[in-house]
Amino acid sequence: MPYVNIKITREGGTTADQKAELIKGATDLLVRVLDKSPATTFVVIDEVEMEDWGVGGLPVADYRRQVSGADG
Repeated sequence: MPYVNIKITREGGTTADQKAELIKGATDLLVRVLDKSPATTFVVIDEVEMEDWGVGGLPVADYRRQVSGADG
């Protein structure tokens, strides 16, 4: 019984259609690669507030600015 947890930042309004595509894609991948049954494959999408997510020791918004070179 596979369980997939997808975590994304809550920004830009991820649509129900986009979430459905993620669920289908993750399920199809497990079927194709591991021969798992779609009927027993669980996919959960968690949307996390930007200020609750960090990368490289920084809040994700700061990290993105640093990586994009926007800080100068």
